[in-house]
Amino acid sequence: MGNRQGRRGRNAAWFKRAATVASRSLLRLVCTVFCIGLPIQALGQGAPLSVPTASAAPRSVASAEAVASSGAAAGSATPTSAGSTVPATLSLTASSPEATLLRQIQQAARHLNYEGVFTFQQGEVIESSRMVHVFDGQNERERIEVLDGPPREYLRINDEVQSLLPEQKIILREQQRGDRFPGLLLSDPSLLEAHYQLRTAPELYRVAGRACRVIEIVPRDAHRYGYRLCADSTSNLLLKAQTLTGEGAVLEQVAFTQVAIGQAINEQALQPSWPTADWSIQHTKQQIIDLGALGWRVPAPPGYLPTSQLARVFAEHRTVNQLVLSDGLATISIFIEPYRVERSEYLSQGATRSGSVNIFGIRIANFWLTVLGEVPAATLELLAQSIQYVPPAGSR
Repeated sequence: MGNRQGRRGRNAAWFKRAATVASRSLLRLVCTVFCIGLPIQALGQGAPLSVPTASAAPRSVASAEAVASSGAAAGSATPTSAGSTVPATLSLTASSPEATLLRQIQQAARHLNYEGVFTFQQGEVIESSRMVHVFDGQNERERIEVLDGPPREYLRINDEVQSLLPEQKIILREQQRGDRFPGLLLSDPSLLEAHYQLRTAPELYRVAGRACRVIEIVPRDAHRYGYRLCADSTSNLLLKAQTLTGEGAVLEQVAFTQVAIGQAINEQALQPSWPTADWSIQHTKQQIIDLGALGWRVPAPPGYLPTSQLARVFAEHRTVNQLVLSDGLATISIFIEPYRVERSEYLSQGATRSGSVNIFGIRIANFWLTVLGEVPAATLELLAQSIQYVPPAGSR
């Protein structure tokens, strides 16, 4: 039972396999986010981008201006006061009992005190982490200690995250949203019902010694995976989540093996394991951009809307543009960087997969694109092959 949060947070092995289709250095950067527990789409800010649906994508584009104008039918994104983008369709609607339960799951993840150990399983890979989460009525604080592999910890206060890498004595600081396990959603759950069937099972199940209610999230089309969740019957905290193929096979799962909910938590449990006064602090530099104005046309799969678009600056002043699409549950990230002939790190283009994360590398014009997401391979490949670039007027 692995939702996005477990996938992002717990598996470093996928990075090695993914390197067969994309820039090695880009995937090292991606792995810094994916493999250490930070959701790649949780960047918090972005400029609005109108994105046409796949069915509406034109075969040719006359100008870069067509990018923005053609997306209206699919729903554009509206900037919030904080600068983040929220699709214009994300308004509250009447909720089914299942959608209400999903909303309660999300609220429980943010507003409860809890601590425990959870495991992420993908194929033969199983990794465990210890989590402590506190809500004081206004702010969230969280500490995650990875128990397997290289030592690392993650400290979060609301949307500010510090990733502690003791072997390098580095602290990475980033902004991100709180939709990691046991969080779940990127939008109002009522909106999911346009693309998923939501069902609850009548009987209770048990996870980590606690009774929980089973919720099935069944896709209505082939553009997304299904999910099976189990939420604590008393507190609604998500205890287990599975990602499923269309045939019902489990791609991956994340679950608490031990958890205590609602108790007072000692302040010391939120402190890092190592003294960090002399560690190097690195900030991820990012800038809001407009990919449409830069000449990119992205025919999003049905139901997926843009949530952010940013230029991220890494070492050696290397800039990678990123667009994130989401249907409120699943996400797709598109990374765009200049293609440099002298580099040996651009490997054969094509597709690969690790659990529910599919990855597709492709060269378009003088750019290398790495497209990855928790969607079926056919959806990701269709998207990658359909992306178009038209140089903006006046560019060389």
